[in-house]
Amino acid sequence: MATLPPSPNRPDRPNRPDRPGPIPLPLHLMAQASTLLTSLAALPLWSSGSLPWRPAQAAAAAALRRSLDAAGPDSFQRFALAVTAEALARQRAFLAGIAAYRHHPYRRDDAAAAEIWRQGTTRLLDYGGGGAPVLVVPSLVNRATILDLAPEHSLMRRLAADGHAAFLLDWDAPAAEEAAFTLTDYVATRLEAALDAVVARSGRAPAVIGYCMGGLLALALAQRRPEAVRALVLLATPWDFQVGRGTETRLLAALAEPLGAAIDAIGVLPVVWLQALFMAADPLLAARKFTAFAGLDPDSAKARAFVALEEWANDCVALAGPVARECLFGWYGANDPLEGRWRIDGRPVLPAEIAAPVLAVLPAEDRIVPPASALPLTTLIPNCQVVTAKGGHVGMLLAQHSKSEVLGHISNWLGRPTIL
Repeated sequence: MATLPPSPNRPDRPNRPDRPGPIPLPLHLMAQASTLLTSLAALPLWSSGSLPWRPAQAAAAAALRRSLDAAGPDSFQRFALAVTAEALARQRAFLAGIAAYRHHPYRRDDAAAAEIWRQGTTRLLDYGGGGAPVLVVPSLVNRATILDLAPEHSLMRRLAADGHAAFLLDWDAPAAEEAAFTLTDYVATRLEAALDAVVARSGRAPAVIGYCMGGLLALALAQRRPEAVRALVLLATPWDFQVGRGTETRLLAALAEPLGAAIDAIGVLPVVWLQALFMAADPLLAARKFTAFAGLDPDSAKARAFVALEEWANDCVALAGPVARECLFGWYGANDPLEGRWRIDGRPVLPAEIAAPVLAVLPAEDRIVPPASALPLTTLIPNCQVVTAKGGHVGMLLAQHSKSEVLGHISNWLGRPTIL
């Protein structure tokens, strides 16, 4: 079995362990290997004419077969050898990309912000700026660092540079005291306490920006504390969790009992399980990404950006058991937000009750939160401006065009006299 190359000796990074990933690594390796092996196993069936083809592929397969027949009696054997060589080359390139990623010398600089408040594992980071306050709320699943990935790719630093007093909430992974948290605990205790800390420090109500799942938490906050939220920005925030997800909904329904029992027994939804759920949407995505990365100059800006993003993507945190149940079975399974059944501290979260002006940014190519999932929320909020951004769920924040078209637009909108 192929193994990853050992980490090279680097005098500039003593005692630094290789970064993990892609997670779950065995599952990614199996997905790539099984795809390549099944391609090889299908060759005899194709040769005998017993391999069924999808209609969209049948014509190309027939044309290739005619070409091989015309090339001579040993053409199929030569083709099989070529397919085998290509399969091995692809597997080697995938492994080389993983090794290059895990051994890359890039390390993120965390020195841009100061911790000014903490409760349990939740902390508040101050990015400076000195103007009107803005509180940014990330998802509970991924690290907050996506909002300050690098100096040139940072919503937080852009806000501060444009004169907003920028504060980032960092949830971190749940410790023992948070393992039994519900979404009510996160919103009504941690998020509201962080909001109060921003108000106390800046002397006025902040605007609140919520990203993905953080947008839902920010929405509930704005409904509960209208006097303390002067404006709301929702970035790629879902509302209809079942639109276009028939297969996923049926799968969750089938897994609800065993998966729920496992979550209850462990106490959290582990990171590996979360990553496996993300992987299910596109099992070969990692193979494509890391194979392409293997061909990059490791010293290039593109290679460093890839490592930074993948390091964040592979640094998920576990979800507290009750939160995992609410999200998986309440949101995705039963579509509770859309149906008006999602509650925080017993109160339904109703977008129609949001009094603050709202800006909703919907990435046009988002596969995690498709526009059809986010759009219904915008129609329910009384004072909501909708902006469609180029790119996907993460690309809308990190792509070169996002600096002006997304980050700049958000900053300018927050600086309007009607918002200030």
